[in-house]
Amino acid sequence: MKNNYIKILALFVLVIGLVTGFTMSSLADDGGGASDSDNVNERIGSTIVTYGDALSEAQREEVRALLRVDEASEVEEYDVTGEDIAYYIDGNPNSNMYSSAKIVRQEEGNGLTINIITPSNITDVTKEMYANAMLTAGVENATVDVASPVQVTGSSALTGIYKAYDVEGEELDKERMELANDELDVATDLAEQEGMDQEKVSQLLTEIKQMIAEMDPVSREEVEQIVQEQLDNLEINLSEEDRQRLIDLFDRMRDLNIDFDQVRNQLDDIANTIMDRAEELGLDEGFWQNVANFFSEMFQAISNFFSGLFN
Repeated sequence: MKNNYIKILALFVLVIGLVTGFTMSSLADDGGGASDSDNVNERIGSTIVTYGDALSEAQREEVRALLRVDEASEVEEYDVTGEDIAYYIDGNPNSNMYSSAKIVRQEEGNGLTINIITPSNITDVTKEMYANAMLTAGVENATVDVASPVQVTGSSALTGIYKAYDVEGEELDKERMELANDELDVATDLAEQEGMDQEKVSQLLTEIKQMIAEMDPVSREEVEQIVQEQLDNLEINLSEEDRQRLIDLFDRMRDLNIDFDQVRNQLDDIANTIMDRAEELGLDEGFWQNVANFFSEMFQAISNFFSGLFN
């Protein structure tokens, strides 16, 4: 009988360990933030926080806590308005802005790190989508935390990031900012209208950019060939309308002479992150089926374990 108690105790320890481990890893992924990088580097400036101007005072304080603003040793804070979204990305000046961001600029070569602090409230945009769009706009070498106290698509957070750079004297090209916003729109539309997984969308955009950096296309026809090759490689079938939107998007990048070869390492980092997440989730094999199989097998194993205790 004593051995049975020991077995039961061991099982409880195992289950608690599994649950605790899962919970802690989830917190680390979704809410870590950039506090370790908030010390002021006098050469690159202080931490910048931008708040959506539609936030109430209570919501603003909630965002300050989520972004751990008080932990930064020196902070510049700005509001982002509908007028800003019209100015930076030619958006609707009557927009209600809720998404907020904390930007910690980093030394050359550190690349982009994006943390979505409130993933349940940023409904349409993944951190890989943000990273891709920011590279298109010309934003490099920064740690960016994004948060919202209410559910939003997340698109307007880019405006705050652009404003942060502008007010600190780092001018970004307006055409590239508008193009980056259009890229984000295409990415979210593909996920919503074509039913594509968000990681798959990010993988597609990243791999097209990698091929553009490698091939340096000089015509729309060459851009179309690159887009189609990546669609074929990833076995993605789009409507002709969405395929043309992709071609138009990347042909505009070619017209603006965006040199993705300069940020090849950051594109590689994005691609590796996407692949790691896809493998972790088992997306290629049917994520939710894997989840169902896991729990089915786990409960069956527990059932068998208890059945064997008293046989």
